[in-house]
Amino acid sequence: MKPIPYTRGQQLPQLLEQHILVLDGAMGTMIQRFKLTEADYRGERLKDHPRDLKNNGDLLVLTRPDVIRDIHEGYLAAGADMIETNTFGANSLAQDDYGLGHLAREMNVAAARIARQAADKFSTPDKPRFVAGALGPTPRTASISPDVNDPGARNVDFEQLRAAYKEQVEGLVEGGADLLLVETIFDTLNAKAALFAIEEVFDATGERLPLVISGTVTDASGRVLSGQTVTAFWYSVRHARPLAVGLNCALGAALMRPYIQELAKAAPDTFISCYPNAGLPNPMSETGFDETPEVTSRLLREFAAEGLVNIVGGCCGTTPEHIGAIREAVSPLAARSTQKQFFYKEAA
Repeated sequence: MKPIPYTRGQQLPQLLEQHILVLDGAMGTMIQRFKLTEADYRGERLKDHPRDLKNNGDLLVLTRPDVIRDIHEGYLAAGADMIETNTFGANSLAQDDYGLGHLAREMNVAAARIARQAADKFSTPDKPRFVAGALGPTPRTASISPDVNDPGARNVDFEQLRAAYKEQVEGLVEGGADLLLVETIFDTLNAKAALFAIEEVFDATGERLPLVISGTVTDASGRVLSGQTVTAFWYSVRHARPLAVGLNCALGAALMRPYIQELAKAAPDTFISCYPNAGLPNPMSETGFDETPEVTSRLLREFAAEGLVNIVGGCCGTTPEHIGAIREAVSPLAARSTQKQFFYKEAA
């Protein structure tokens, strides 16, 4: 058996035993504050592209990197220990909708480098900052038919997902990510393709980064969209030996509590992450959601006080104000203890 090579992320298990670490908040919420135009998204490079590009937020790492850098630095200044790369939809399957699938790898390299520069700027010896390479679920699902009249129909297969994720992981690693975050998992089969691709890259490079896996419970059924309970989801992905497993998006903190409790009970041997959105839709709110920074931070403090979590942050609708409030709320509290950690065992 060979020891796993040292990476910056190797500090994370020890830090997670000692402290609750704070992840950043929403990227889309912050991009909206800049009121960007079609021309901003296109830049000079894509000014003659035949398709509309507005709202393709992942593209901004190439055409308006200053915007993405500013957002990262805002979250770091608010106290985030980890920032996610702006790559939630930076895979060829999602970017093909804009005619930009050929730029997917370049987007991931650029996004990781922007985040790396911001994290390094704010890192200190006693407070290192980390870059999480974000891999979203893609706009397609391997388990569910897109045609209500044909349950057997599929618009993507495992191999297409694996290839798209592999390209994305290669770009994130090249750009300097410290860990990988497979997030907002609504279809466990999609996630398995991502995990397979990640292992391929690790085997090829000889470098193994920490891995965080985060599913999303879509409603009060307590299941991911493809039908699994939180416990079943964990048992489907635990073979990947993640540094942490958790839940994000879809629900605000108020509705997420029972599912985080279930996950913490099902996975006593790994760290737990939780980054809820800012509550229920509320058109009267600045963020479009009803959980203010004060409400979200109070609820996550309760999660921490119950010994449920090791990583907390924000998803849709959250801002640096949320992250600052969360940081202040959880800092005095101890992190959830675990029986062991999967990640830094020797490679089999």
